Amino acid sequence: MLVTTLAWAALVSAAIPAAMFLRNLGRFLPPPEVPIRELTHSADDSGDTTDQRQAVSLLIPARDEAAGIAASVAAALASRGVEIEVVVLDDHSVDATAAIVDEIAARDRRVRRIAGEALPEGWNGKQFACYQLAAAARYDRFAFIDADVRLQPDALVRLVAYQDTVDVALLSAFPKQLTGSWLECWLIPLMHFILLGFLPIDRMRASRLPAYAAGCGQLFLTRRPDYDAAGTHRAIRGSRHDGLKLPAAYRAAGLATDVVDGTPIASCRMYQRAGEVIRGLLKNATEGIASPRLIIPFTTILLGGACLPWITLLAAVGTAQWLAAVIATLAIAISYLPRVLAAARFDQSWLGVVFHPAALTLFVALQWIALVNRSLGRQVAWRGRTE
Repeated sequence: MLVTTLAWAALVSAAIPAAMFLRNLGRFLPPPEVPIRELTHSADDSGDTTDQRQAVSLLIPARDEAAGIAASVAAALASRGVEIEVVVLDDHSVDATAAIVDEIAARDRRVRRIAGEALPEGWNGKQFACYQLAAAARYDRFAFIDADVRLQPDALVRLVAYQDTVDVALLSAFPKQLTGSWLECWLIPLMHFILLGFLPIDRMRASRLPAYAAGCGQLFLTRRPDYDAAGTHRAIRGSRHDGLKLPAAYRAAGLATDVVDGTPIASCRMYQRAGEVIRGLLKNATEGIASPRLIIPFTTILLGGACLPWITLLAAVGTAQWLAAVIATLAIAISYLPRVLAAARFDQSWLGVVFHPAALTLFVALQWIALVNRSLGRQVAWRGRTE
């Protein structure tokens, strides 16, 4: 009887994120393709000409990004259908980041480098960098991207068109997540599993409550009046999790936010080694799932859906409880469904699909480690900073 009860619990735990994932998959779409117009002008009665393309300031915070900053800037400069400037903030890099950007700027006047000011007390490094970048932007619509993001030529024009169509104040796209090491393949795709498995996208779009805030800090698009109304990055100055906290700030100001699938328009490889993956997930976990309010229910559902079906299946087979075995097998199949669909839809590694239960177990363990670190006053260093 106990085994059957556990099998039913496993089935319910697996079905909750699977059902939400299936519901969201048709709502989490890329911004539609749009005809790309080259630079055109229209004349008014006085004979003046007006540029008909949208203007975007592309803003990149960079700290020790010499390995990839040239590729990021080059991809941005290839943007079509928009007027663009690329502003890179060198955040006290100790490598060749500044020299590389200066060399590009010498060849292309659309590129500027600004030197970051000293980090004020109470500010996170990235948030302060973005705050300075926004102040330096020439245009009133700007996109914040991480230095490891590579835009497709039509990315910005599609995002701008979508933002104007739905009239959303802050738009975030989730780029295609490139992975190499086995740990990246296990853990990075969980970004989509958590987002689509637990955020009701239709309700998020119908509401401006901060509780439905979601985004990806790798790519944001906004307009200056909305950015100012939301309090700028000053509103989240101490946060390491702009993916959640910046949309929450906009929503707290009564502004709408939205998320879209950025797989066809951008790519990003966040981490290169196993140690970076672990530190990257630990550094901001307590601002998300690893909070005292969320960690127990998420642990219950995640492990209940991924691991409990296997445990109950073994127990059911060992005790010849065949109804429980059938229920547990169904729970296993349902638990894998979101990862299979995500791998196919978002071009993710199948290694993460195969090891889904182990990946979720490790992910949950990292959330608990982050919570313990926080209770002990420990902060994970990132790029030489603990803020």
